[in-house]
Amino acid sequence: MQHTAPANRLPLKPIQHYENFPVASFLCPAPLRAPISALYHFARTADDLADEGEATATQRLQDLQAYRQQLIQACHPAGGGANTDSNARWACVFGPLQHAVQTHQLPAPLLHDLLDAFAQDIEKTGDGKGYASQAELLDYCRRSANPIGRLLLHLYGVSSPQALALSDDICTALQLINFWQDPSRDLPHGRNYFATDDCARLGVAPADLQVCQATPSTTNLIAEYAAAARARMLKGAELVHLIPGRAGWELRLVVQGGLRILDKIEALHFATLSHRPVLKWWDAPILLWRTLWM
Repeated sequence: MQHTAPANRLPLKPIQHYENFPVASFLCPAPLRAPISALYHFARTADDLADEGEATATQRLQDLQAYRQQLIQACHPAGGGANTDSNARWACVFGPLQHAVQTHQLPAPLLHDLLDAFAQDIEKTGDGKGYASQAELLDYCRRSANPIGRLLLHLYGVSSPQALALSDDICTALQLINFWQDPSRDLPHGRNYFATDDCARLGVAPADLQVCQATPSTTNLIAEYAAAARARMLKGAELVHLIPGRAGWELRLVVQGGLRILDKIEALHFATLSHRPVLKWWDAPILLWRTLWM
């Protein structure tokens, strides 16, 4: 659905996105493809508002606040019925999302957590300070990544504390893998996910990160982070045995996709300050083979 860009915004070209994992693939149970797609487009659009295009930090925060207001209306429609204006700026996002929320009773606080994380990312990018510690970064992942897994478990009807904890491990690992895959793209835009205390401990100079200059210290830091992400992913991988049917097989591909990116980071000798590893079509047979042995 087309919408008219506000007067203070230039119309943007459609943004093409690369993903390390399948989104509502044929392995996903057919009745859940629509709500999963609605969740994906909600999160992806919010992420784009936070870090794509040429808007200022103030404009981004204003857009996210307007986006949040539409989320509130979608989760609490007047009179309990449809409350999404077809001419609203993000009607194509909130129409399907409202239907998913009402049909599946999705927990609204998890959706708000995602917006809180995107707003925090804008503020961190704006002040250029980044994250002081791993604990602070993991708290960001708790709101930027973990809600997606918990929402999916809600759709699958899985709610045990064990499953939720394992899902959090997988989602946090995926977020961290994305960070260590993408510093060559993130750092030039002011998005620094290397914890300040870890940089100081390993002797990583802020100036090297600013210019994406690989050094023995940055290599050691990324290697350490990649190993921690792998350990977290392997810990969470037990979840695939708790998810029934085709959804469990899709989750296997998600886990293996993340692990495969870590393989590629290692093959680059952790030089992701200058190179960005991605999955290619020829990785598919490897992923499929590995899923069979999980």
